Amino acid sequence: MKGSIVKDTAAITIITLVSGLALGVVQDITADPIKKQELLAKQEAYEAVFDTADSFESVYEGENKNLESFLDENGYSAQNIDEVMLAKGTEGEELGYAFTITTTEGYGGDIRFAMGIQEDGTVNGISILSISETAGLGMKADTEEFKNQFREKKTEKFTYTKTGAKEDGEIDALSGATITTNAMTNGVNAGLCAFQYVKGGASK
Repeated sequence: MKGSIVKDTAAITIITLVSGLALGVVQDITADPIKKQELLAKQEAYEAVFDTADSFESVYEGENKNLESFLDENGYSAQNIDEVMLAKGTEGEELGYAFTITTTEGYGGDIRFAMGIQEDGTVNGISILSISETAGLGMKADTEEFKNQFREKKTEKFTYTKTGAKEDGEIDALSGATITTNAMTNGVNAGLCAFQYVKGGASK
């Protein structure tokens, strides 16, 4: 009986080790292609929100505690700036900035998107990188009809309305998806806030 238990235990241990090793190998094999695909998607998003740019130069990537504090102070603690890129023209002139932004206020979880802002503060547009909102409701945030409301707009802060946008700084809320609308609006406003921070030279 004891011998049987020992054999069973040994077999389970071996199976667990082999499974763990196989899983590790699979992760190693798939990690690089996944990372490359994510980088490609982000590059395409930057080009979509800054189609006049010839190249993008990294300002910073990853955690920036000073910027995080600046966002918190301005009421954007639920938003994070994952990356800031300087958009340059064919002659190397600075055209503005492209941001990767994550907002945690989505109904279905985090929403990640790219955003382009010209040197004068005009929003070029936004491009969704990842979103998991409700089909037919919050997912409409990834439609051109919704995203274009931010395009070519110059304002210090966006607000949303359910009664019809009347000013440049207003956007029409998604019907039945106020939470998603709020998440996207705050995310874009966090991008505008980050733009002011970067333009002020505080991150350099």
